[in-house]
Amino acid sequence: MQEPTINALVSPEGSLEILSNHEVSRLKDRSQGGLYRLFRQCALAVLNTGVETDDCKALMECHADFDVRLVPQPRGLKLELINAPAHAFVDGEMLRGIREHLFSVLRDIIYSHSIPQSAAGFRRDDPEDLTNLVFHVLRNARVLEPGRQPDLVVCWGGHSISQDEYQYSKEVGHQLGLRSLSIITGCGPGAMKGPMKGATIAHAKQRVKNGRYIGITEPGIIGAEAPNPIVNELVIMPDIEKRLEAFIRCGHGVIVFPGGVGTAEEILYLLGILLHPDNADLPFPVVFTGEKENAEYFEMIDKFIRNALGDEAASKYEIIIDDPVRVAQTMKKGMKEVETFRRAMQDAYYFNWMLKIDPVFQLPFHPNHDNMRALELHRDQPVHLLAANLRKAFSGIVAGNVKEDGIRQVQSKGPFEIAGDPTLIKPLEAMLAQFVAQNRMKLPGSSAYRPSYRIVSGAA
Repeated sequence: MQEPTINALVSPEGSLEILSNHEVSRLKDRSQGGLYRLFRQCALAVLNTGVETDDCKALMECHADFDVRLVPQPRGLKLELINAPAHAFVDGEMLRGIREHLFSVLRDIIYSHSIPQSAAGFRRDDPEDLTNLVFHVLRNARVLEPGRQPDLVVCWGGHSISQDEYQYSKEVGHQLGLRSLSIITGCGPGAMKGPMKGATIAHAKQRVKNGRYIGITEPGIIGAEAPNPIVNELVIMPDIEKRLEAFIRCGHGVIVFPGGVGTAEEILYLLGILLHPDNADLPFPVVFTGEKENAEYFEMIDKFIRNALGDEAASKYEIIIDDPVRVAQTMKKGMKEVETFRRAMQDAYYFNWMLKIDPVFQLPFHPNHDNMRALELHRDQPVHLLAANLRKAFSGIVAGNVKEDGIRQVQSKGPFEIAGDPTLIKPLEAMLAQFVAQNRMKLPGSSAYRPSYRIVSGAA
């Protein structure tokens, strides 16, 4: 049955009221170099806030007649929405949270595409310039709050989790909120929504009036992980690499719940950075946690990490099973250590400038069949570079699973091929098989998972 739609004229909600003629032209430009298609895709995703889907291509096709147009006004601008999903409205009025997200999308797309053009000498392959871009997008979105003590916990985990796993993530969020800690996630459902929901109740109990529920996403993933309704600060980073950097630059610690390939990608990104010698003494609490039934899952993750990256990588995190209170206490203690260290080093609380990130983690990886087949998955390289290449392998699988362009490539040319050192590839294949068996590749109730990858023998 066709979903009800509505036409509406929407005013800004505090994020962006004024655009230049050049910015308006770019947003209206429907050619390959214009921003219309990108803006339409992200706008449609936030209009589906609270709708659980993990197929960006299907979402776009389901709403093929949706359109968004800029309407200049004497005192600013409005957005005209054509055939917008009716569930984003109540009695003809758009939900305020969705309206905020809609203009956050407009704000971030305009800003992140303006900086490289307006900044003199900006280089897309320069590490310092890329970090500055991340900083400026976050600052423009008002995510960075000077003077606020470290309290932001990044929560990573799967969008496709069981109800019990969801309840556990919610209880962890509740314990974090009772200790006045706030939450950053990828903004979607599952383990991204649970901690936020738990924290909202705890913040109410503690009368925390400035609790933060920050969602950081990027255009390729937002259609597959539309913002959950609790997100009160939404940021659209230009790509997955800048999204991941934003998490660890503005977050003060990380909790990882059970998940699939996206979660594995995030873990490898984080460990690859923490393994850099320049970051050896930098406090950054990391906890892997789940309920009792998840003990084997984390044993599998731990075994894979120790085999691929060694025991030093495993020393960067603590595994805590079925103990939300201890998880929250560990994070609270870690926040104090972060605060003490940054005060001593005169580093900002709101942005981790001291963290060293190798350019290999910053430069965008474009998953296609040639790039996936050419990944250097062997041990004859520094361990942080191996982590980077393994991260790219998982990033490609994510693209083939849920991103519109990746799905089209797999449908057109078949699964991405992954090859390399058998001592790395065999454990990788086994772990991916477990993700599939545990339904961590697709939302419960959706159609059966068709692998976007194929493990092939022989080195790349």
